Amino acid sequence: MMSKYKPLWEHLRADGRESIQLSFDEIRDILGFDIDHSFLNYKKEAVNFNYQIAKVNIKKRSVLFYKLV
Repeated sequence: MMSKYKPLWEHLRADGRESIQLSFDEIRDILGFDIDHSFLNYKKEAVNFNYQIAKVNIKKRSVLFYKLV
């Protein structure tokens, strides 16, 4: 079964930067829906695309991703 977050992980992999900060709005544009608390359950999938979630900032409404080496 394909994860609903796969388009986000593929976006990160295609971008390729060492660190990427995306706003909740940018993530919504990529996915077609708003992230919610369930996002935390899916964040481990990012590792399969060589990224990890470094920080979810609720106040700034952004997520910081780091590329794994």
